[in-house]
Amino acid sequence: MRLPTRSILLLAILAGSIGSWWALSRQETLAVRVHKVATGTVEQIVANTRAGTVKACRRARLAPSIGGQIATLAVHEGDRVKAGALLLELWNRDLAAQVGLAEREAEAGLAKARAACLHAENAEREAERQVKLEKRRLASEEALDRAITDAQAGRADCQAAQATARVHAARVGVAKANLEKTLLTAPFDGIVAEISGELSEYVTPSPPGIPTPPAVDLIDDSCYFISAPIDEVDAAQVRMGAEARVTLDAFGERSFPGVVRRIAPYVLDLEKQARTVEVEVEIADPPEDAPLLAGYSADVEIVVERREGVLRVPTAAVRPDDTLILLDPDDGVLRERAVETGLSNWEQTQITNGLAAGTLVVLSLDLDGVEDGAAAVIDASDDSK
Repeated sequence: MRLPTRSILLLAILAGSIGSWWALSRQETLAVRVHKVATGTVEQIVANTRAGTVKACRRARLAPSIGGQIATLAVHEGDRVKAGALLLELWNRDLAAQVGLAEREAEAGLAKARAACLHAENAEREAERQVKLEKRRLASEEALDRAITDAQAGRADCQAAQATARVHAARVGVAKANLEKTLLTAPFDGIVAEISGELSEYVTPSPPGIPTPPAVDLIDDSCYFISAPIDEVDAAQVRMGAEARVTLDAFGERSFPGVVRRIAPYVLDLEKQARTVEVEVEIADPPEDAPLLAGYSADVEIVVERREGVLRVPTAAVRPDDTLILLDPDDGVLRERAVETGLSNWEQTQITNGLAAGTLVVLSLDLDGVEDGAAAVIDASDDSK
């Protein structure tokens, strides 16, 4: 018995409906994390390629200008000193004796100069008397010439003795300068970070091109800055006075505001494949609960541009082809959406076209099955929406 054509058509439609219902019932509903699109601030930032370093504004690695044996060590590591304070003194009795000898010679030279000048004054008075006597025809021309010559010679002897006295005084200065080479003093107020040497040890200055440990490492701990390498590709965007943020491993997640104070006028090529420009950032509000220490590692983020009150989404939600996955709350289906982006950083990306505030953007892009047309619900454990 053959079924009518109409009955066959109805059976086919019924079978198709049952198949569609079965397929939909078999489709897995995804639980996804979402973010509700809103307006806010987006910054374009430049960051260091390698860890930066906290440096003191002034740091002097000091050593005597001559070699010698340490006779006095006036400070210890951690001591705070004032500018001009004695840090270290080498054995210098021989040089001190030379200073004493030069001073005695200078005294003798002054005495000889005074004596020579007194003789010169006496000769000049005698010459004046001979002139008066010659006018009265009581002295011969020979006596007058001899008196005038003696006066002139006396003046010359006085000038020579005074010049010799000045030479002796200069020798005193030379001797004192040599003595000062054995004294190491603080060029500025600071704290003694390290001492290389002990009493009676012999220290030598560093030969050219051969670095040796400094005798005393002095740090001015009243001022610090951050030195950080910036990739040469990003360096052109950095400007003097630009706003920056500084984070230090020693202070955990805390961030400190800073300002760009210097941009190196050259590129470092220590690593041929990663050439960098050194940038210095000064911390505007240093921490008060714990001191900064020279040598701390630090990271900087320099704000190149900022836009406020713009539509933004988490950067993690933007796919490489500038598309987003949206969740339609009405039918629970995922939709792909192409958008236009603006400023971007690791956290936020500006959306300039293709999206409206309040839209739910899917963050779970790494979840299998997240694609256009998939069924999804909001993950109940997600608190980011």
